[in-house]
Amino acid sequence: MSKADLSKRTRPCVTGKAHKSKTQSTGYGWTSDNWSGYAISGKKGAFRRISGEWIVPFVKPTSSPTYSSAWIGIDGFKNSSLIQTGTGHESINGVVRYYAWWEILPAAETVIPLPVSPGDRMRASIVKLDGTKWRITLCNLSKQWTFRTIQRYTGPQTSAEWIMEAPQVGASIGKLAKVTPTKFFCCRVNGKSPMLTPADGGVMVQNNITAAVPTCPNAGGDAFIVKRVYRKGKPLAHSRNPIFVRA
Repeated sequence: MSKADLSKRTRPCVTGKAHKSKTQSTGYGWTSDNWSGYAISGKKGAFRRISGEWIVPFVKPTSSPTYSSAWIGIDGFKNSSLIQTGTGHESINGVVRYYAWWEILPAAETVIPLPVSPGDRMRASIVKLDGTKWRITLCNLSKQWTFRTIQRYTGPQTSAEWIMEAPQVGASIGKLAKVTPTKFFCCRVNGKSPMLTPADGGVMVQNNITAAVPTCPNAGGDAFIVKRVYRKGKPLAHSRNPIFVRA
């Protein structure tokens, strides 16, 4: 594992007022330097269980390092705590790598030593058992393996999310990898559909350029796709498959 890998970790959602106009023009609820997807908020202790599925995206090799992670988690949106599990997809020196991981901030990610390939169907859940004891489960339904771990977590449980991320590498946020559209589905929180709306969605903006945008949720409010964007532009408001107006 490279030195960069050893210092790689998820970062809470980094939002700011600088891209407020992009949020207003799209109909989504928030913008971020490192997250795109859907996040919901509640009072302290609101979220005790989250689950979801996604398809591991393909990554295009790049000469400079690029990174991406798809995951589910509790906390990290409007707070600095986070418990999560997911898959990583990156290109380092033109070599593409796929892997599974779990993480509890402020620690760096722990790699799960089981195989992951693009196109694999993943299923994950994070469940509070009692007190500070939580169970993290990640399944690769395509390769038929399941990983479980029980960990201590003391976060406020005030948000739940399904996210495509450009993770932090060293001291800065990495450049988002060139990934194919990533489908999230069967999203559940506290055992029920989160009934997601566009207002729960977030757009990733890196270097003042839109990098990733989620589609509007399906009719059941439990599925969506995060699409990588390669040119500067803004999506039309509430488009189920955003159309980009070239700048």
